[in-house]
Amino acid sequence: MSAGFRIRLDRDAASSLTEQISRTIRAAILDGRLAAGARLPSWRDLAAQLGVARGTVRAAYERLTDELLVTASGPGGTHVTERPPRATVAAPAVQDRMPRYPIPAMPFQMGVPAYDAFPAKLWARVFARAARAEAAAPGYPDPRGALELRAQIAGHLALARGIRCVPEQIIVTRGYRDGLNLAIRTLRLEGGVAWMEEPGYFLTRSGLTLAGMRPAPIPVDEQGLDVQQGIAVAPDAALAVVTAGQQAPLGVTLSSSRRQALVRWATRAGGWVIEDDYLSELQLTGRAAPALAAMDRTGRVIYAGTFSKTMTPSIGLGFVVAPAALAAQFTEVAACLAPAPSPVMQLAVAEFLRDGHYLRHLRRMKRLYAARRDALRRCLGSMSGAAEMAGLALLLRLPRGTDDVAIERKALARGLAPAALSSWYATDADRAPGLLLCITNLADAGLQRACDRLRALVEPRA
Repeated sequence: MSAGFRIRLDRDAASSLTEQISRTIRAAILDGRLAAGARLPSWRDLAAQLGVARGTVRAAYERLTDELLVTASGPGGTHVTERPPRATVAAPAVQDRMPRYPIPAMPFQMGVPAYDAFPAKLWARVFARAARAEAAAPGYPDPRGALELRAQIAGHLALARGIRCVPEQIIVTRGYRDGLNLAIRTLRLEGGVAWMEEPGYFLTRSGLTLAGMRPAPIPVDEQGLDVQQGIAVAPDAALAVVTAGQQAPLGVTLSSSRRQALVRWATRAGGWVIEDDYLSELQLTGRAAPALAAMDRTGRVIYAGTFSKTMTPSIGLGFVVAPAALAAQFTEVAACLAPAPSPVMQLAVAEFLRDGHYLRHLRRMKRLYAARRDALRRCLGSMSGAAEMAGLALLLRLPRGTDDVAIERKALARGLAPAALSSWYATDADRAPGLLLCITNLADAGLQRACDRLRALVEPRA
């Protein structure tokens, strides 16, 4: 390799050694440090130099070969290709902001449940039974979703969220974002204005924009979304999207007076409300407030739920509860544009709900998350004084002017995934720096090391 080129490996990083090697060589080729025609060391020699298994280097070389960046010629060695194809150069800037999938679970990462506590063996048995049942089922599946699952969801919502509905009102989706798109298409809101919590979930904001709506950021205070500010800022809005139970990312609950004001606005203005019931079933202190949809008597609230945060994102299931008067329209749009996903997964989740596994799992998770919250506070020590609970995350406030996005990037390179609070804001006026430290994937074994790394980034020594 060329002079000055060196591969540095971090064995504590979240990415594999193979990925680190291929990433470093790829960058060197693309920025010209490795010229066209340059010969790479044999994978045996490089493995000995780096102190890794030969198969690790060989796999890295194979990735680069697949990308047409290098060419292997047997005894002739491996060389950088003469003309790397344009398709392998850096991606457009918009893609630089998108995460790489699949996303491995890392300490402090938002939006992922405790994988180490998921009842995998039980779930495997349930899923196997569902697969056998589906294999024997004739005909096309219901585009709304399996009746067994919709019936179980309706019963669960009545018990846990105070929502009275029937299976015919429930449409099974691939997750919250699928439900958001389904609602916008069914209600024909393209081109309209949507109230969006400020700060709020950035993928909701992007989803509204991509669906043809214009998000209007409405401030959130200790009572949740400020309805009066919404009326003042965007009086012509056709939609409001709220996380009423535990606001994302601040964790506040929409107050009773604000709930009433929001429903009154929707009824009077002919608007709609999409309730993203974000983490409400995992309220760690006190009793969760009933869903906003439970108090809706005029059919203006569309409730959206998901199993990704309570079970695992790999399930890929969510649902919407349509107002009774709109159930037929939702069904028609779902049948044409967004039919329910895998019947096998649906039947498995239905059994998980029916046999009580889901409620028992939620109870275990609440105890576990409370314990991990307390452990994180102890581990953070003096830093925890500037932190407050926000849903299933500890929100660490940072001084004004702190570049929390830069801290987030540095943390990611060290195998940590805190979320920069400022990224959840649409405008600069009230943008506040901070770090969201999710408590779900903080096993005791690596907690102290994770906190030490975070402290070094937030409180660097002079």
